[in-house]
Amino acid sequence: MSETAVKKEPGMATLVLVLFAISAIVALLLGVTNMITKPYIDANAEKTKQAAMAEVLPADGYEEVKYTGGDGTVDAVYRAGDAGWVVQVTPATSFSGTLSVMVGVDMEGKCTGVSIVATGETSGLGSNASKPAFKDQFIGKSGTLAVSKDGGEIDAITGATITSRGVTESVNSALAAAASMG
Repeated sequence: MSETAVKKEPGMATLVLVLFAISAIVALLLGVTNMITKPYIDANAEKTKQAAMAEVLPADGYEEVKYTGGDGTVDAVYRAGDAGWVVQVTPATSFSGTLSVMVGVDMEGKCTGVSIVATGETSGLGSNASKPAFKDQFIGKSGTLAVSKDGGEIDAITGATITSRGVTESVNSALAAAASMG
């Protein structure tokens, strides 16, 4: 009588331990990668923020000041010396939900520039909010602005009305925040 070798299947406990070990190793590698790259990512974000502030309102320096207004879309307010204010806004209205806008406001309460700091808007449509043809419409404006579809004077980007409204909302929030700073 010949004996046939019976292959023993791994038990459930063995499978769980192997899966746990793989997951732990991957988590450790991701953690180490994050720890190594975080300073570079933070430095790049700060460089992007400084460039956006210089684009919307050139000044010798920018000092973050405490914003005490009630507008939850205002992320930060910076004093740009005697030139005015730079306000970073994340509007409630956005097609992708990821839109961060930097707006310069001079001492007279007029918009000096708009810079899209971060966006997840559709390429070729909402991403056109970064183009001068759209952003330059806000320069020199004050008060409450609206896109032309809503009775205002800002021409919306074709096919990206929601993004256009989001940027306009950001400028309105920035103008109001700067006015509240005194």
